[in-house]
Amino acid sequence: MRIGVVDIGTNSTRLLIADVDPAGHVDELVRRSQVTHLGAGVDASGTLSDAAMERVFATLAAYRTALDEAAVPADARLAVLTSAVRDAANGADFTAVVRERFQLDARTIAGEQEAQLMFLGATHGRDPGDRTPLLVFDIGGGSTELVVGHQGHVDFHISTQLGVVRQSERHLHDDPPPPRQLQALADDVRSVLQAQIPLTVRDDAQLAIGVAGTATSLAAIEQELEPYDPGRVHGYVVELGEAELLLARLAQLPLAQRREVVGLHPDRAQTIVAGTVILIEVLRFFGIQSFEVSEHDILHGVMLERARAT
Repeated sequence: MRIGVVDIGTNSTRLLIADVDPAGHVDELVRRSQVTHLGAGVDASGTLSDAAMERVFATLAAYRTALDEAAVPADARLAVLTSAVRDAANGADFTAVVRERFQLDARTIAGEQEAQLMFLGATHGRDPGDRTPLLVFDIGGGSTELVVGHQGHVDFHISTQLGVVRQSERHLHDDPPPPRQLQALADDVRSVLQAQIPLTVRDDAQLAIGVAGTATSLAAIEQELEPYDPGRVHGYVVELGEAELLLARLAQLPLAQRREVVGLHPDRAQTIVAGTVILIEVLRFFGIQSFEVSEHDILHGVMLERARAT
């Protein structure tokens, strides 16, 4: 069946259209991503701004055209809204507009459900006989989802408030950020992880998979991909030491120069430093020395969930 899924996140709005067969094989037809900064200022104000919502609406109008051109059935046009909308006082009203104006089956999902759908997408297609405990992490704009599981089964999941937009607004006030601001951000990340993740969970995970913008951007920067090539990003392994070197390089550049870094989309230059700090602290906390990058994330998870329900 043909399914279209829109992920309306804190930092970006993404679209995936694909055909899914009864065995769960996903044949991607259309994939798009637009940095829309929906969550800009939400941490301080508690509401989605009119300008931010209009950026998303403009992107959804283009996505609606793509869904029409791909002849996606009306009952298979889905949208999930995550951290920024969960946290905003006007989030429910925004979701209703998305649903009605763009004819999407739109729902704001809880952090726990976001984590489970992300894990489903990231681990689908892996060897079902592999019992290795996996850590799957998604560093988003307003939150970071962390899931530990094995053989497709979730053993532990949590949604934290460690988002790249949120942490940038809280800690990185200068351009480029001085060491004391980077250290404050890292300290904040460590304190959240220590408070919310049991040591037994930390010690269980053996391999890590990173999905979404920070993880894919680091893989693209390291390979100097211009233009971006999903085929070379998916499955790429980034060592912790390499991520630390990339942070040192990116953090010393002012924003205008970060926008010119080969492999980094200019719209992600503003949040890549915070994202890389979060990523490094997650790996250090779990004692894992590298991570595999996956292009399969919550978009695939929502799509697989919908296909299984038919």
